[in-house]
Amino acid sequence: MTNIAFLGLGHMGLPMAINLHKAGHTISAFDLVPAAIDAARAAGLTVAESGVAALPGAEVVITMFPSGKHVIDAYSGPDGLLANAAPNTLFIDCSTISVAEAQEAHNLAATAGHRSLDAPVSGGVVGAENGTLAFMIGGADEVVAAARELFEIMGARVVHCGGDGLGQAAKVCNNMILAISQIAVSEAFVLGERLGLTHNALFDVAAHASGQCWALTTNCPVPGPVPTSPANREYQPGFAGSLMAKDLGLALAAIEATGVDAQLGRHAQQMYAEFAAGDGAHQDFSGIINTIRTKG
Repeated sequence: MTNIAFLGLGHMGLPMAINLHKAGHTISAFDLVPAAIDAARAAGLTVAESGVAALPGAEVVITMFPSGKHVIDAYSGPDGLLANAAPNTLFIDCSTISVAEAQEAHNLAATAGHRSLDAPVSGGVVGAENGTLAFMIGGADEVVAAARELFEIMGARVVHCGGDGLGQAAKVCNNMILAISQIAVSEAFVLGERLGLTHNALFDVAAHASGQCWALTTNCPVPGPVPTSPANREYQPGFAGSLMAKDLGLALAAIEATGVDAQLGRHAQQMYAEFAAGDGAHQDFSGIINTIRTKG
């Protein structure tokens, strides 16, 4: 049994914390949002009055925050998490943040005498609830080994991607692929519509040919061919357009930092930024097919 401070109880964090609690670990939880606190308490979690108040006795601190600034701010200063945790505490950040921010968080933790991992996730709310998330982890081998049991409770796949920040690197690359492929699938369906193809005909061909991909066979952007895709429930997420726009902003920062000639990545970032500036912010990111339709 491990004593865990779990900070950040949103749509992803709360079910992750609940799964750790169900597995027998002791959880002290906190979130700034009162509704999240109420939901945690209703689920049987012990709730602390603040992030620092969740730390006494904690061997592991797991954070799931909206941005890198939130992570760095929470870690830093005399009133921060690092200064108030017991020596050699294991910090696991599951937020999706930039590679540079993740590396800064690692450096702050090491300077304060702690171990740390960046461990962003893939799999969405359903994966968090079912304990089937995929973890992309950056950090030292021995630290990953120390945390593996916890990852295996919350997820079905654990990939150690390399050193500090490389979990975030894998996440940003994966989501750039996903965004580009979702746009490509959406453009193909709109083109098929204009040419007279039915959705089912195009799906039956592409799903069993070289066009096969997750954006088609799981997240199909038109209703019908994949009954469980968000298109069948008016594009309720899923993975919201605002989150995809955020992740592509991180990808763009990495593209610019490395000088990669990622033309499709840049264009995908522009498209999703526009999508998320409107109603798409609260729709599944596959709803971008409607933007493509209206612009043609």
